[in-house]
Amino acid sequence: MTTPALCLRAAVAEVRGVEPGRYHERRHLPLDAVAADYARRYAGVPATPRAVKEDVVRYRSPGPDGLPVLLGLYGDADRVRRWLPGYPARVTRRAVRRLLGATRAPVAGARSADHRPVDLTSLPALRATPRDAGAYLTTGAVLARHGGETAFSVHRMLVLDRERLTLWMVPGRTLGRLYEQARRAGRKLPVSINIGIAPAAMIASAVNARFLPAGVDKLALAGALAGTPLGLADAVTQPAPVLADAEIVLEGHLDGATADETLDDRVAGSLPEFLGYHGRAQSGLPVVTVTGMTVRPGAAFQAVVGPGREQSVILGLAGALSVQLAGRGRDWGLVRDLHFSPAGGGMLTLVAGLRKRSPGDDAAPGRLAREVFDAHPFAKLVVFTDDDVDVRCAEDVLWAMSTRSNLGADCGTFADFPPLPMDPSQSDAWRAERGPAGRSWVDATVPYRLRPDAERAFAPGPAPVARRRGR
Repeated sequence: MTTPALCLRAAVAEVRGVEPGRYHERRHLPLDAVAADYARRYAGVPATPRAVKEDVVRYRSPGPDGLPVLLGLYGDADRVRRWLPGYPARVTRRAVRRLLGATRAPVAGARSADHRPVDLTSLPALRATPRDAGAYLTTGAVLARHGGETAFSVHRMLVLDRERLTLWMVPGRTLGRLYEQARRAGRKLPVSINIGIAPAAMIASAVNARFLPAGVDKLALAGALAGTPLGLADAVTQPAPVLADAEIVLEGHLDGATADETLDDRVAGSLPEFLGYHGRAQSGLPVVTVTGMTVRPGAAFQAVVGPGREQSVILGLAGALSVQLAGRGRDWGLVRDLHFSPAGGGMLTLVAGLRKRSPGDDAAPGRLAREVFDAHPFAKLVVFTDDDVDVRCAEDVLWAMSTRSNLGADCGTFADFPPLPMDPSQSDAWRAERGPAGRSWVDATVPYRLRPDAERAFAPGPAPVARRRGR
């Protein structure tokens, strides 16, 4: 039986069975209204000022052959964790080592899908706002192999016409390196773009490949998260692998052609970004030429609303693993859990729970913060708490900051970091108004010798099991 970790359809079915009130179907909406409708009705921080877990919504297309749009699947971190038996209950050094020890290389799988004429304009790709450069693929996982190395990552892709997409790669991605290697060799880079993939594959795709040990790639990590290996099949029109159970697969190549993200021939906005603001368009992006398209019977077109909670959950769950994978010093043995808050888009704001062992550990937060900022350029704020604080509960973290820290003494800032363009508060104009940006950390832990003076009146314990309705 296919599990939710390995199949989008099984994950949707699990939501419908376990939380039927969290699944909805919407009809009779024009495609350009879908993203705004989801944001207005269901989306949480950072898309809207609502601290809510997002529901799963299937938007039915009006035509008999139209693909429905699926939004919200990853909008609840607890839901995603429930699907992934290999994801650690607490992201500790020991737990991540166990995860690496359980990696499983993908196996050959059979893909049952219909071959369709290549026409990207037939896909219900969303244009979220009128200022967007056009319709974008937002959950397409690009899979490529070159020179014995595998790239697997999700990118925003603008539909240019029936056969071409622009592809935005954040500098430093493995895909960018393989693309440049192929260009220098005078070759095309074959790729597959997998839409509607297994949840284990989606989370693994966002882990930073730089911190995986030699011989372990993201596909094998996905097998560890799922507790069973992914299935791969061969593309039909390209010498590239595809995810066998992906709802939709586009096959194509990168050949050195480029194009701009344009709106009315102007390079202006792209699409809403993960921090909740309008994104900036890019010039001279690589172009994917699509040569094949396969669609599973009854497929859904999965998408995300850029700044919705979904993207924050995906980035945050993967980011916590990346942070622990990158840790090298003895201080990392103190870390009892890690959590990236949706308030920072799953990348900017990290909470780390510590268990100190001696007075010498009081200096660990500053050392750990420096390691985090050096290794993870998107991280902007790290809050350190004791392990009696729930790092996933924003109110509990604020309680620790309110009662276990004095920001004048317990906050530090490193100024020697370049600004992050996606964050308005790190722009040149902002710095002119407020001063230089930096990377900051807050020590909201109790000094080791003062622990008896700051014990919680009620010791934290396991949360009560919620009863289902009707019992």
